[in-house]
Amino acid sequence: MNADTIIDLLVNRELLSPDQGQYFLEESRQNGTSIVDTLESHQLITRDGLYNLIADDIGGVYYDLSGFEPSPQILATLPAGTARLHQALPIQFDETSLYIALVDPLDPNTVEDLRFALNQEIRIVVADPARILELINKSYAEKAPDDFSDVMSELSGLTGSTDDAEAEANSAPIIRYVDLVLFQAIKERASDIHFEPFEDDFKIRYRVDGALYEMAPPPQHLQLSITSRIKVMSNLNIAERRLPQDGRIMKTIGGQAVDMRVSTLPTQFGESVVLRVLDRSSVNLDLNNLNLPPYIAEYIEETIIKPNGIFVCTGPTGAGKTTTLYACLRKINTIDTKILTAEDPVEYDIDGIIQVPVNEAIGLNFGRVLRAFLRQDPDRILVGEMRDLETAQIAIQASLTGHLVFSTLHTNDAPGAVTRLVDMGCEPFLVAATMQGVLAQRLLRTICPNCKVPYPPNDTILSKLKLTRNDVGAQKFYTGAGCPTCNNTGYKGRQGLFELLDMNDTLRDLVTQRVGTVVLKQKAIEMGMKTLREDGLRCIFEGITTIEEVLKYT
Repeated sequence: MNADTIIDLLVNRELLSPDQGQYFLEESRQNGTSIVDTLESHQLITRDGLYNLIADDIGGVYYDLSGFEPSPQILATLPAGTARLHQALPIQFDETSLYIALVDPLDPNTVEDLRFALNQEIRIVVADPARILELINKSYAEKAPDDFSDVMSELSGLTGSTDDAEAEANSAPIIRYVDLVLFQAIKERASDIHFEPFEDDFKIRYRVDGALYEMAPPPQHLQLSITSRIKVMSNLNIAERRLPQDGRIMKTIGGQAVDMRVSTLPTQFGESVVLRVLDRSSVNLDLNNLNLPPYIAEYIEETIIKPNGIFVCTGPTGAGKTTTLYACLRKINTIDTKILTAEDPVEYDIDGIIQVPVNEAIGLNFGRVLRAFLRQDPDRILVGEMRDLETAQIAIQASLTGHLVFSTLHTNDAPGAVTRLVDMGCEPFLVAATMQGVLAQRLLRTICPNCKVPYPPNDTILSKLKLTRNDVGAQKFYTGAGCPTCNNTGYKGRQGLFELLDMNDTLRDLVTQRVGTVVLKQKAIEMGMKTLREDGLRCIFEGITTIEEVLKYT
């Protein structure tokens, strides 16, 4: 249950003052306990009393489920996929309503989704969330494999005609199917979900740890209905199929608050739709959880508390730059620091930070937002990306006037970011004066711990790493054999590779002389910079990843 909503309810009922409510919220977050446990530990209200209060507030009923076991007839009223997706458990039914217990009864979207999906009146039951989850897992455990086949059989009765597209988008089978696709993708930790129209079929693929996997495709004639359903969920124009559109879905899936950025693209055979999953619960916006090499972690912690300068994260799309910078901001997000961000788009909301979404369509570009920032008395500024000369110049100006600026660039390595700014048209002496450091990074897949096995690499692959048998000696190399845990890929999860360029007086002199990237990189390596390839070798020798992954990304 949402802690803020529970506190608001108690404050509105005058059972707590606003200050007390804030105090208990902070205590709950600091101790990592639920707000219910926190309130009960202070003897402010009993668990049963709180659940009764919530039921009264939302017009539901409170049930004690300690000895309750749902019958097969009751379970049949709610499909397994829907139960797990919405964390819902059917309790009983009468002539007018189906009584359903929800893990989060305070989320109105869940209630509406269930009404649509089941096409009947829902009465909310409030009960102990842990007991509801226990009963869902126990009652629906055996039915998981049948979910897709059940929904597929329901889809076969739909026409998919253009005239009925909007009506079918809101029909129970389409809602259930799309919800199930999203649930499955989130369960597999997908970062993107692709709905792709082709001449003879309609594919659905999802990306996990950088690799794409295909789902069982729906009937091709339902392409329009499925696309329309996603557009309804993201508040896009269903009738507009000729122009690209962008939207956002905010939904609780399997108990996780998930944001999805939605992008539609008109193609030869219909609209291609891609959902970028922003799963807040799985993103660790904490420097300690990024597995940074110790010397880089120490450098970053020293740099992000400096009063001014520019710190740049560089790498291709999907390299984890935003996550690293957010982790930096979280570290310095204190009551005595004003932080502003300009992003395209805002990916994760962080309490205490003013975040501004860039909107090129109305002229609100990075440059314009940055100029406005300087009149807002900030201490730290994040610029999503330095795309052009204007943005780079204002970022430099901001750092010269006493602000620490964080930003990203798309370059292959750390030294390349410095020369890129000069190539854009920034004055070399200003770049040299303001640049504190550049962190280049990549994300590569890590070996699945369940099926990790040692193997002897051949001379050909060692030569690609510029290593010989003498260099490696008795060093063991590992790979993943493939198992159900990792979908037989041999990989599970991802790990960052890092290259840190720490600007010093020698490097600043070279930048002022407008030297090329190669010269700057050679001098940085002479002065101790470890390259992405070297960090990749460390990960290979520590058994974190494979030779193939390092060769692919460095």
